[in-house]
Amino acid sequence: MKFMSHILKWVCALCCIYNVLPSGLFLPVDCHGELEKTCSGNVELDVQIRDICEQASKEFPRAYTASITDYGAVGDGKTLNTHAFQNAINNLRSFANRGGLILRIPRGTWLTGSFNLTSHLTLYLDEGAVILGSQDPKEWPLIAPLPSYGRGRELPGPRHISLIHGEDLVDVVITGQNGTVDGQGSLWWQRFRNKTLDYTRGHLLELINSTAIVVKNITFLNSPFWNIHPVYCRDVFIQGVTILAPLNAPNTDGVDPDSSSNVCIQDCYIRNGDDAIAIKSGWDQYGIAFGRPSSNIVIQRVIGETTSSAGLALGSEISGGIHDVFVEDLTVVNSASGINVKTAVGRGGYVTNVTIANVQLDNVKYAVWFNSNFGDHPDNNYDQHAFSLVDEINIKDVSGKDIIHAGNMVGFMEAPFKGISLQHIHLNVHGGGFMWKCSSIQGFSSEVVPLPCPQLQGSLNQAVSQVS
Repeated sequence: MKFMSHILKWVCALCCIYNVLPSGLFLPVDCHGELEKTCSGNVELDVQIRDICEQASKEFPRAYTASITDYGAVGDGKTLNTHAFQNAINNLRSFANRGGLILRIPRGTWLTGSFNLTSHLTLYLDEGAVILGSQDPKEWPLIAPLPSYGRGRELPGPRHISLIHGEDLVDVVITGQNGTVDGQGSLWWQRFRNKTLDYTRGHLLELINSTAIVVKNITFLNSPFWNIHPVYCRDVFIQGVTILAPLNAPNTDGVDPDSSSNVCIQDCYIRNGDDAIAIKSGWDQYGIAFGRPSSNIVIQRVIGETTSSAGLALGSEISGGIHDVFVEDLTVVNSASGINVKTAVGRGGYVTNVTIANVQLDNVKYAVWFNSNFGDHPDNNYDQHAFSLVDEINIKDVSGKDIIHAGNMVGFMEAPFKGISLQHIHLNVHGGGFMWKCSSIQGFSSEVVPLPCPQLQGSLNQAVSQVS
């Protein structure tokens, strides 16, 4: 009965998506109400997306302005300015309830270790301004692991703090005239490759449990680890950001919304050594126990290039769940995969109600990759019966050239991935080997070239015959 209900729901949804009732199709009586609800929901989707981005993009006026030079900083690329940044922020906290403040970073190269932000602050980088991360690990102090991860992501124990950090903040803006935050990550990458890291590397920007965050018109360069990591956050707006790292720089994810909601990412260019965008929500039993999903995520007009990873990834850390994700106008070039849903036994969690539309792929190994055996575990105490539930993923209007494999989609035998809908997908697949590979997957398709696996060749008529 549960399976029939699932099929019915998707038949009704697909009728809306195709904007037509196939000839001779008998629609079950129960579907008319569902159809009306689903179509109404689709009409409202644009409004919901606009509301999420408008809410997240709000900026508030500031009453005061100061310069980092007011606190003794020297922008010669050699003088260490950690204390100047820390003293500036400590002083500016007093302005939080007096209309907020802009901290201006003028043209120059400002070498610094990690510093914490404060609420009601705009960090403004002038044209030609570079915040340059120190290569001394002591300038990136250790902090506690995130509770949804249970340990550092790379190594047990604590982890290095991010270069720009904040926790329990409200109303923070990082912007300017396309200034740069440069993590000088080469030292950290080399230590990773040599296996000489003592603790997990720091991000360039991490904001924890914060609300009303705006990051725009900034370049992030050479992060030691992930670039932008909003975790346990709400109302996050990221726009016009450029993220660059060598294509072989390990784990330099672009933007990783993590157990966060109402996140809008627009008009970004990302060329790096891992996923361009990866939506996450905690790791194995720690993420399951923490139980905070990522939801209401909007991604629009993003270009990604990553030879080792995906333009868009969901996972692999999805233990708190991911739901209500809308992606459109995604371009992925010279990459390992275009769209990647990745998980593993022990992750638990779920991925549901995801729409990905208007995707352009060029020179990509896997156009679509669903992987149920990806990644490692924080320890050996993960639940070997915790399977991620993957359902209601709609991928449509995709074109690709120089594709090696159209799709590699493998769910769990114990919990097959369901409700996968592929529509209007045209891929120029030229590589050897398989076109599609599928197992433990269920779904529907329409106008997909090359023809997908039998498990995904179900049509509306076939689906309705199972419930009528």
